[in-house]
Amino acid sequence: MKILIVGNLGYIGPSVARHFRKTLPGAELIGFDLGYFAHCLSNASFLPETLLDAQYYGDVRKFPEHLLKGVDVVLNLAAISNDPMGNEFEQVTMDVNHLSAIRLAEAAKRHGVRNYVYASSCSIYGAGGDSAKVEADSLNPLTAYARSKVAAEKDLAPLANGSFVITCLRFATACGFTNRIRLDLVLNDFVAGALTSGRIDILSDGSPWRPLINTLDMARAFEWAAQRRAENGGEFLAVNTGSSEWNVQIRDLAAAVSATLPKTSVSINKDASPDKRSYKVNFGLFQKLAPNHQPQWGLEATIRQLAEGLKGMGFADANFRQSQFIRLKVLARLRDEGELDQGLSWVR
Repeated sequence: MKILIVGNLGYIGPSVARHFRKTLPGAELIGFDLGYFAHCLSNASFLPETLLDAQYYGDVRKFPEHLLKGVDVVLNLAAISNDPMGNEFEQVTMDVNHLSAIRLAEAAKRHGVRNYVYASSCSIYGAGGDSAKVEADSLNPLTAYARSKVAAEKDLAPLANGSFVITCLRFATACGFTNRIRLDLVLNDFVAGALTSGRIDILSDGSPWRPLINTLDMARAFEWAAQRRAENGGEFLAVNTGSSEWNVQIRDLAAAVSATLPKTSVSINKDASPDKRSYKVNFGLFQKLAPNHQPQWGLEATIRQLAEGLKGMGFADANFRQSQFIRLKVLARLRDEGELDQGLSWVR
């Protein structure tokens, strides 16, 4: 089996590469990435991409089709990957997350790829109300990032058929330690704050709901989707991917970090307006379709994993929100230094 992982040099890529190398040792693993964050390594004893058979560098917006020759599975992780980046680079977000995802799928289909897996997001539910959202519920995307995911799912659906199975994994919010850690994700931010300053400052009123998933469990979901057949969920499937036990309010998430990492204080801005991005998600369909690939990591274990990983790299930067572990800061610095143009292409 030949597997192409597009967007592998980011936060999730190291977990996916390690998992696939372990569970599918005979597979040929190929990486493709533009390389914005390749240098943002965290506690890595070796370059994670040495686990791959080959690594290619390039822009998914100009994907070289010849790399699809002989490929059985495409995992598309490539994205402008959070709300602050989406707000700053809205058109690039649509180009990468939506339009490029469709062009890549069309090319994959032409080249006989069997499975196409797209990393979507539960953020598409937006202001979700009190009920846990199922896949058939209405979508309410509130940000450029979420809108790009909705558009991609919509335009991917007509491409699927019996010989080209498409799976859109609507992931819960990612968390956990990897060899390219991101600290612009809610749980990762809380743990970093607890370790460096002994405090967690919640800027909202703490009431929004979020589902979470460890990157190691995301890798398990990718493994399932890479081998999914049409009779298990349909030729096209958009499925909530995570665990119903991981629907947590932000204030309770902070409390869990404080309980796991003693001497951590928590402050909540009780005067703040509620964050409209609040959603609980039902993961029952994923549990039914992928019983052998369910999440194994819980909240407390993930907090400890994050703390151990950060301590292992000697992390002590209380000003970490200005560091290379905040993706928007990396892009802004590269652009300010003239390495990237306004469209986030490398200046050659």
